[in-house]
Amino acid sequence: MIATDTKFLVSVLVPVYNEEEYVAVSIQRVLDVSLPDWMALEVVVVDDGSTDGSLQAVEELMPQDPRIRLFKHAANRGKGAAIRTAIQHARGEFAIVQDADLEYHPKEFLKLLPPLIEGRADVVYGSRFQTAGERRVLYFWHALANRLLTTFCNMASDLNLTDMETGYKAFRTGLVKSIPLRSDRFGIEPEITIKLAQRQARIYEVPIAYHGRTYEEGKKIGLWDAIKAFFAILRYGLTRDIYVDSGARILDTLAHTPRFNAWMADTLRPAVGSRVLELGAGIGNLTQKLSPRRRMYFATDIDAEHIGRLRTRFQNRPNLSVRHCDLSNPEDFGPLVGQFDTVICLNVVEHIENDRRALANIASALQQGGRAIVLVPQGQSIYGTLDRVLGHYRRYSEAELRSKMEEAGLRVEKIIRFNRITRPGWFFNGRVLKKTTFGRFQLWVFDHLVWLWRRIDRWLPWPPVSLIGIGVKSQD
Repeated sequence: MIATDTKFLVSVLVPVYNEEEYVAVSIQRVLDVSLPDWMALEVVVVDDGSTDGSLQAVEELMPQDPRIRLFKHAANRGKGAAIRTAIQHARGEFAIVQDADLEYHPKEFLKLLPPLIEGRADVVYGSRFQTAGERRVLYFWHALANRLLTTFCNMASDLNLTDMETGYKAFRTGLVKSIPLRSDRFGIEPEITIKLAQRQARIYEVPIAYHGRTYEEGKKIGLWDAIKAFFAILRYGLTRDIYVDSGARILDTLAHTPRFNAWMADTLRPAVGSRVLELGAGIGNLTQKLSPRRRMYFATDIDAEHIGRLRTRFQNRPNLSVRHCDLSNPEDFGPLVGQFDTVICLNVVEHIENDRRALANIASALQQGGRAIVLVPQGQSIYGTLDRVLGHYRRYSEAELRSKMEEAGLRVEKIIRFNRITRPGWFFNGRVLKKTTFGRFQLWVFDHLVWLWRRIDRWLPWPPVSLIGIGVKSQD
């Protein structure tokens, strides 16, 4: 285990249903686990409508240790529902699912946590089928079903896991909280795996010991659960439901418009230099297009999960650094003053209430003569529900954008009118239909016709959806 000066809180999530004989011992094992001094534990227990003495066993243990937090379901809803409740209440930076049946020993935490703490992984699965570690030899057909489900899940998610159904999953809590989980029962295992893969999370496996139970000893999962897990794989493998936040869902949808993103990148590229700061990079849709062949490229955002996605997506780019930077906060720009010949800020300034301060911060990061590339939405007359769900304070006119950039010390070289083709659709969807997201099929059709839109866009007789202001930092 590595050493660190930071105090990490780990939330151990314990779903409980009719485990009267085992639950107190299981929780006590968690509380007794030996972790470094700079780590702390909380135990988040969710009783899923137990009809035996499980709830009373936990309640008797709670006065002995304040680290135990108990939440109750009035009726049995299933393991998935219990895990969802535990995730909602978890306060730790990392979380580990710990079944209450003694099949997994908390000493394995020391294997699961290092890849997370060291920043190499977003998720760590404890595999019962890797070559190291001891495991109790039990049912052939049960093991075969596990391997088949893992294989099917790997096919749906394009992973190469050895044990998708493992009860030991550790993860960054913020990541999983940002994913909508729907399964109430054992379908939670393939659902969370497929959605983590769709989010491009960094998933690691480590070998663990496993002390399985027989059905006589209380094992609950059976053939019908395996069948339902198979249908869960089909359901979640054929859909994409991976963000709780509606704005993030839109960004994810736009990630699947590569031709449109290439059109935007081609429009911006002539003004991009070699030392670049991108503000509000999101999940990297434009970063991927603009960062190659730059001497230095900083991709920044304020959302922790976007930053995590950027680090995963660009971990093998030696010229690219990922960091937190708030466009509205001058203190975040202190270390960046005068470091860049280009600042790229696409669809961000309209999210800042004090946009004058935001533009001044952009100017502060530029060298003398450096360029700011600022893309904003055009035309307050088409402001609608899509703008509101994206968190836009305003849409700009050319005169307003030019005036505010020059006030910040950015001499406007040119303003590019970009993307006229989608203005009627933006107005119709956001003002007439009052939609809050884009249809994937609609975007698929649009993206496959970008070759046509690029040729006719400048000839269309109405204003654009976006303005791109290119400003040069003036001499002091």
